[in-house]
Order: sequence, then structure tokens, then C-alpha cells
Amino acid sequence: MKESARDWPASAIRIDWPVMSTHEENIVSSGRPRSGLLDSINAPSDLRGLSRDELTMLAAEIRDFLVEKVARTGGHIGPNLGVVELTLALHRVFDSPRDRLLFDTGHQAYVHKIVTGRVAGFDRLRQRGGLTGYPNQAESEHDVIENCHASTALSYADGMAKAFALRGERRHVVAVVGDGALTGGMCWEALNNIAATDNPLVIVVNDNGRSYAPTIGGLASHLTKLRLNPSYEKTLDVIKESLGRTPLVGPPLFEVLHAVKKGIKDAVAPQAMFEDLGLKYVGPVDGHDLGAVEDALEQAKRFGGPVIVHAVTRKGYGYQPAEDDQADHMHSPSSAFDPATGKTMAKPAVKWTAVFGEELVELAHERPDIVGITAAMGDSTGISTLAAAYPERAFDVGIAEQHATTSAAGLALGGMHPVVAIYATFLNRAFDQVLLDVAMHRLPVTFVLDRAGITGPDGPSHYGIWDLSVFGVVPGLRIAAPRDEATLRQELREAVAIDDGPTIVRFPTGSVPAPLPAVRRVGVVDVLTEDERGDILVVAVGSFAQLGVDVAERLRAQGYGVTVVDPRWVRPVPTEIVGLAAEHRLVVVLEDGVRTGGVGGAVSQLLSDEAVEVPVREIGVEPGWHPHGTRAELLADLGLTAPELARRITGWAATLPEKTPAST
Repeated sequence: MKESARDWPASAIRIDWPVMSTHEENIVSSGRPRSGLLDSINAPSDLRGLSRDELTMLAAEIRDFLVEKVARTGGHIGPNLGVVELTLALHRVFDSPRDRLLFDTGHQAYVHKIVTGRVAGFDRLRQRGGLTGYPNQAESEHDVIENCHASTALSYADGMAKAFALRGERRHVVAVVGDGALTGGMCWEALNNIAATDNPLVIVVNDNGRSYAPTIGGLASHLTKLRLNPSYEKTLDVIKESLGRTPLVGPPLFEVLHAVKKGIKDAVAPQAMFEDLGLKYVGPVDGHDLGAVEDALEQAKRFGGPVIVHAVTRKGYGYQPAEDDQADHMHSPSSAFDPATGKTMAKPAVKWTAVFGEELVELAHERPDIVGITAAMGDSTGISTLAAAYPERAFDVGIAEQHATTSAAGLALGGMHPVVAIYATFLNRAFDQVLLDVAMHRLPVTFVLDRAGITGPDGPSHYGIWDLSVFGVVPGLRIAAPRDEATLRQELREAVAIDDGPTIVRFPTGSVPAPLPAVRRVGVVDVLTEDERGDILVVAVGSFAQLGVDVAERLRAQGYGVTVVDPRWVRPVPTEIVGLAAEHRLVVVLEDGVRTGGVGGAVSQLLSDEAVEVPVREIGVEPGWHPHGTRAELLADLGLTAPELARRITGWAATLPEKTPAST
């Protein structure tokens, strides 16, 4: 959790962080010949024999390597440039994999992958069959948890440290927490429990959100060593016990001594927050000073109990385009970029997120009750567009989806209409709040789920394939799935017009497809294409609308009459689907979510309830942990392409009885 300057005690010593650190050797130099050190690093043990000068050269070489490789594939460049020295120090001080290193979130683990023998895999980073963008157990014994969602590592670490203690194993667990993860409540739940143990657990706070001054001078170094000296703690206990025997003077005197001790400590480091939890604290240290980081980690390791090591780093450090990027220091370019300038090489295109942001601002112009909420992803979800126009009506709550949801409920109870913009995969974390805090109170809260469906290179933890199933069971919740720019704008307006319960508007990642107009509308359902022969009704959900039209063309070429509809609002299933289904011999539902509990199942249930005896075939994503790759590659793997679907549907249709006059 970040402090502001006004949170510092008056006595705190602060030093302005320089525009460019003094570690000039670590600045990326395009085209500089490699020292060859990187080629010699195949395991963490290879780092321990290097001199300080060699480590400095290696850090610079790693930065060059990261820029070169990520410029071709896209990925999390900014966070990883910021943890080069920190990662080298971790692997020099601790013995992975015996000591367990956990990264929260895992997108800052590229350097960890490099020093654990995976340099060769970076040519295919985040590409099909190549290295994942996060820790992955299948890749290396050094990857412990595949935690691609933030604020989880401390809980893993707590349980792991307890397990080692119960098994009588003296092993360290180290959790690297950064990039805003401490804004998540789960971290603080874990810290509360960790503080109650004496297990050898080191928490490295990678603080790149604000430039705290590094701990400086001999006094600060002495105090750090003193605080972590077990004999020092024992001495304090003895003093307290001895003074306690003097009823009138002893306790007050001890409190004065303790207050003086804390006052000195607070003068050199903003640590009170952690020490109030009962955790030892080291720092802040300059996270780009390898010697300082190693010294802090060594002291924490020797202490043998829970310790916080506060390392101040700079996201994008050493690469000028990332340092100059004020928005997010090139946190995660989604596609290739020019390594010399940092500029994307992708052709300009209209993105779903941008369309949403524009329309939200238009709605805010018209309605003063519209407010926006995001969970640490203002730019990524489009809420930053609202913040620019109406800063007082946009709220970034940090990585706290549960709080975002219930805070939105409070806003709705107060007479506002909140629009909560979150990636589809992240709203899963707030199911209970959506169910009981919002829906049970029938509150008008609109959730806008970006990156719905198969998203691609970030892998299974980021696929937004669960929302239609997970939230489809929530009573009174309505879900819309737009197919193009016009329907996104329209359905967002329809969503915020609903005042008797929550709504979800979901859309995929990437560029908005070409407009797909309807030929007519039946109630709320758009008919995209139709045929007089009522053979097959294709119900195509959201981004699969064009896929449905493409499949229909192939089926017509084989003599079938096909109607394709976009229900627009998919949960609850529009009642108009019942009448449309009754006019056909087969209903096929296409959705970009998991089949289990999805829209197809809901359509089948509705037709059964209405005694419409038309067979329904459900086509969607099979439940499972699907690998990373491009969206197109993954959809092909899953058989979700027009040729494959036409083949499958033709097989089903061939077994259907012909319509009789009585059944028409």
C-alpha cells in the first residue's frame, strides 16, 4: 500500500530520487556487443562466482536481452527491467529450488527465467509452444506457483513455510510482492497470519510505485543489523523484565526507551506500518544497488523469522523509452515494438476498450449519476478516459476487485450508477460480492468485462471464459454480449438504463471487427441472416456473431436453410429465442465461454421448460487449462473455426428427420 509524502513523520529523512540512477553501466545500449556472461548462466549457482564488476555487466546485458526479445513478441518489459538486480541478488543469497522463490505477480519473473536456464526460450516468449509470460511448473523446477493474478503469493508463502516447519525442514520461503499487489486485501490477510509465526519467511516488497529514499549512512545500516540481531531482541526482553520489577519507574522508563528506539528508526525508514503488524523490516534499500540488496537479503536470511525487505525500484529502469513513458513505463506492450524508440509497430486499429471509454464519457455528459470504478487498470479498461473528463467521478481502488464491487454497491445505494470496468478473468474473484452485495439488493451496477473469451498470449489464468457460466447463476443479473462497435455502444446504454438490478456487458480483446448489421430485430434479438427453409437456427453469442454468419454460408452451400441470430442479451435467454427455435429442426449455440453452465445450456433449459422439442447442440470452449498462443491459434485448436463447425453441424443435420406439414 503506497504512502504519500504527507504520510511520512515530520522527522523522516527524505532524498529525491535522481532522474537517472548512478548505476549508468546498467543502461540499455542498443547494439552494444555482449560480454558473453549471459551465455554462461545456466543455473542460479553460476551467479555466485561472479565478481561485482561481472554482475554489473551481466545486469546490463540482461536489460539489452530483454528489450531485444520482448520487442519482437510483446510482453511485460517495464516490470522486468526494474527487477534485474533484485532477481540476481535473490538467486545469489537463496538456494533455489530448495529455498522457494515466489513472484507476485508472476509477470515480473522474466529475469528469474533467464537465470534459471531458459535464455533460449525467449525467442518464442508468449508464443504457441514457447515460454509462458508467467512462472510455469512445466518449464522449470524453480517455478513454484503459476500465480498470474495478484496478491496471492503471501498466502502461498505462509502455507509453504508452515508445511516446511511441520516437516522439520529448515528451508526459506521468499515472496517477491510488487506492482501494486499490496493494494489487494488478500496480502494483508496473509501478513496478519505470517506475523504470528516464527518461520523463515522473507517478503521482498518491490516498490516501484513511488520513489522512497533509500536507506543511507552508517547509522541506518547499523540500526538495520541491530533490529535483526536475535540477541538484541533478547536484551530488550531482559530489560523489560528487569524494569518491570520496579513498579513506579520501570514500565514508564521502558516505554520511553522503546519510543526513542522507534523514533530513531522512523527517522530513516517508513516502516511503522509493517512493524505495527509485528514484522521485522529492512529498508528501504535501492533495488538497483546489487550490493545493498544482497546485504539486506543476507540479514533477513540470518534472522530466521518473518522479515520485510523493502526494495525501491523503478519500472522500466535502464531503458529510456520505458523511463519516459509516464503512463505505465511500458508495463506490457501487447505487440512488437521498435527497440530504439519503444513505439509499437502494430497498425492503428479501433479497440474495444477505446470504444467503451468514449461511450462512457458520452453517458457521463448526459447523466451526472454515472461513475466509473476500476481495479488498478484504468488505461487497460478505458476508465482513464472518464477520469480525464470527470476526475471526481472515476475511482481506482487498486488490485481489490471485491472492494470495487461492494464499493459500487454503496455508490448505487447512494443514488449513483456505477460502471465497474474489470477484465473478465478478474471479476471471478468477486463472485460473492456480485451475488450477495449487489444482486441480492437489486442494485443498478454495470460491470464491463474487457478481454472476455479466449485472449491469447497471457495464458489460461487470463482467459475470460468463465464469466458466462459463473455469473449466469446470479438471480436478476442481465448479461449483454455486443458483436461490434455499434452494438457495444447500444448495449452499454441499455445496461445503464436498467435500474432494478446489476448488468454485465462483455467484449473480447483486440480490435473491433467490421460492422455486422442486422436484417431485422425480433424483440431484443437481432437476426443477422435468414433463409425461408427452417433447417438450422444458429444462436451466435457476441464476438462469435461473424463466425456464425461464416458457418451459415458454408451450410447453405450444402443445401441447408440457416438463420443466424445474435441474442444481444444472453442471460437470461431472451424469450424470443423460443419462437425462433420452434421454426427450425436444429438449434446450435456458439459461445466464446466454457460450455459447462454456459449460454447453450441455458437455451436448452429454456426450450425444455417451454416444451419446444427441438434438439440443441452447444458449441463453446471445453473446460480446461488451455495453453497460451494467439487467439486464432487457440480457436483453431478448439475446433472453433468456420470449416470445422460447418463439418460438425452438417453431421448433426444429416441425422434429422425431414419436416412434415404437421410440424411446420
